[in-house]
Amino acid sequence: MSKRALLEVIALDAEDAVAAQAGGADRLELVTDMAADGLTPSVATFTEIRSSVDIALRVMLRLADGFDAGDVDVLARRARELRDAGADEFVLGFLDEAGGADVAAVDAVVEVLDGCRWTFHRAIDRAADRDALRKQLADLPGLDTYLTAGAADGVDAGLPTLLAEAARSGEPGYEPRILVGGGLRLDHVPRLRAAGLDAFHIGGAARPHGWDAPVSADAVAGWRRTLDAV
Repeated sequence: MSKRALLEVIALDAEDAVAAQAGGADRLELVTDMAADGLTPSVATFTEIRSSVDIALRVMLRLADGFDAGDVDVLARRARELRDAGADEFVLGFLDEAGGADVAAVDAVVEVLDGCRWTFHRAIDRAADRDALRKQLADLPGLDTYLTAGAADGVDAGLPTLLAEAARSGEPGYEPRILVGGGLRLDHVPRLRAAGLDAFHIGGAARPHGWDAPVSADAVAGWRRTLDAV
């Protein structure tokens, strides 16, 4: 029996969070402003969601659309405020102009996180060299996950890369868990699970009526059933 797969769902507010947990989500990624592809939520939003559910929460640290870190002092301050409010898992990822990891910005934020676990998000799918980026970040404390579709265009295009990276699990730079997300569909799941991938991230797939509507517990439950069946 393979171990239960992790299902992470994007939540914008407490209503989303409650529905996602009811549907069987194991963890939430907390963001605001999906028009900008997901930015840092307010402390008040985090606090309301934290009091509404008892599953793990990973909070986005991102100030603007794109993968430039922007004002690192502001980022670090937002991270510290969220830490002070009780946040203990995070999501971040910044690239430099050459398409490598912006190690200075990541370092500055990770220092504030003080050992908290965190995900490097889909910035890896825009990196000039995925392998080099993984090795740049390999020794950073707390990095336990890469959120990736394998390609900027989504899982359809990135499937060969995801399978290749799964086969390298445990190598230097490949110790973090692969969390598959970005154009992910239910029909991708059997092949990904067969390759040993065991963590999945959904956003729009949890909202059959679009981003202006809340998370559907039924939609999340459909994903939970599929993941549990393979």
